[in-house]
Amino acid sequence: MRKNKPKYRQIIDAAVIVIAENGYHQAQVSKIARQAGVADGTIYLYFKNKEDILISLFQEKMGYFVEKIEENIAGKSTAAEKLFKMVEMHFQMLSEDHHLAIVTQLELRQSNKELRLKINDVLRRYLKVVDQILVEGKDSGDFSSMLDVRLARQMIFGTMDETVTTWVMNEQKYDLPALANPVSKLLINGCKG
Repeated sequence: MRKNKPKYRQIIDAAVIVIAENGYHQAQVSKIARQAGVADGTIYLYFKNKEDILISLFQEKMGYFVEKIEENIAGKSTAAEKLFKMVEMHFQMLSEDHHLAIVTQLELRQSNKELRLKINDVLRRYLKVVDQILVEGKDSGDFSSMLDVRLARQMIFGTMDETVTTWVMNEQKYDLPALANPVSKLLINGCKG
């Protein structure tokens, strides 16, 4: 899904900043164009409208996010190590891009139902990674054989998501990556049953 066009990337990166600073509804295409250093009309060479920009932004950023997590958990030998690494990277990557954290945790949630459905499609790939870790953990004995994978996935993603949302709402006043250890321990112990 990642496109290699420099202007496409410029626009995506600019949209993250503009949406984070102004909110989705106040983020006019002209502001995004100005931030990207392109003419307003150039935006429409790459995107149909502002909604398309938001969906593409999420596809692009989430695609990169999942790629990095998959790369980093590939070298881990146990499901518990993979789950810890996933939580650690989730917190680290969002803490390094405050604008993206604001967009993913606040602005994407205010969108209309149709837009949320498109965003959920993108999110599925990430949730599949969680499922793979949980199934591997059940198979290896790292996690309880009675573990309900669907419920555990919701609890894991929900815990990470709420932790980041709280961090954003508190204006990033504390070290989000430092929470990876206690949060992952809580989740891993819960999966062990």
